Amino acid sequence: MVKSFGDVTAVGELNFSIGRGEFFSLLGPSGCGKTTTLRLIAGFETPTEGRIIINGNDVSQIPPNQRNVNTVFQSYALFPHLDVFENIAFGLRRKKCPESDIQTRVREALQLVSMSEFERRDVRQLSGGQQQRVALARALVNRPEVLLLDEPMAALDSKLKKKMQLELKSLQKRLGITFVLVTHDQEEALLLSDRIAVLNEGRLQQVSPPRELYQHPANQFVAEFIGSANFLPIEVKSKTAFYQDAPISTDLADSDGKYLWMVRPESLSVSEDKPEGEGPCLEGEILSSVFGGATMKHTLMLVDGTSFTCEQLNSHNRSTYSSGDKLFVSWSPAVGQLIKADET
Repeated sequence: MVKSFGDVTAVGELNFSIGRGEFFSLLGPSGCGKTTTLRLIAGFETPTEGRIIINGNDVSQIPPNQRNVNTVFQSYALFPHLDVFENIAFGLRRKKCPESDIQTRVREALQLVSMSEFERRDVRQLSGGQQQRVALARALVNRPEVLLLDEPMAALDSKLKKKMQLELKSLQKRLGITFVLVTHDQEEALLLSDRIAVLNEGRLQQVSPPRELYQHPANQFVAEFIGSANFLPIEVKSKTAFYQDAPISTDLADSDGKYLWMVRPESLSVSEDKPEGEGPCLEGEILSSVFGGATMKHTLMLVDGTSFTCEQLNSHNRSTYSSGDKLFVSWSPAVGQLIKADET
């Protein structure tokens, strides 16, 4: 699937499938094409090339109101002149459903989102989280095959956002409806999704379950965008990765050449004394040591000028370090991944 606006290609050659009942996320930075992709699925945009198949049917040229798809927008788009009940009933009334069906289905939808006691409340009197529930109920009352979510929690504060994320995941599992979420929030995507599609500049970088995406990123862009990552410039010779002539890892399948070695901050350990045993061990100097609540984040400068970040769980007996302290950073031989240096 391709979508162009004049000479600008917003989405270039996307090709992926979403399973029935799957919670699927489109993740990427602003301007990467994820919202355009969602609008193509919804029918608000028409693909320049390619097709969109829903439940075996080509819907590429079918208008939005004839697709069994509903969208929850970032702004919620509730009608201020209608109460909660009538906001939810709006689509059913447009379809001229019998009044008895409307009453039953709206109350079922209200019960699903735990808003039964608010059915005659003015929507302007609702909190952000309550408005989001109403927007969800309005979409779910139509019993769509696919529910599209366009950054629906972006406007919520951090605590409410985490609560709503858990509620949304639980609701999706109960209903078994296919959810497609657009977000730029990596933590949100990792928490909610069965699989995640990472986009950059309109192109698909990787589609994987959250754990695989985090532990085995396809390239440097994915590694940097999903969480934090450290990179060492290395050279592979005879299946062994070398950093400054010191072996980092062995038994690699990649061909000889220059690469990057990626290792996550939480996989590293720092110590004042050189640790014994196997595994890479590098010497560096503390640039900063920052308290992060449950963790301490240490930034070191290695001897070649490479910056390395280490994140460790806090404990009452853990030493604190000052700028300029000399430390050793080490990790398990099984940790890390080879990534081509020219990939972005």
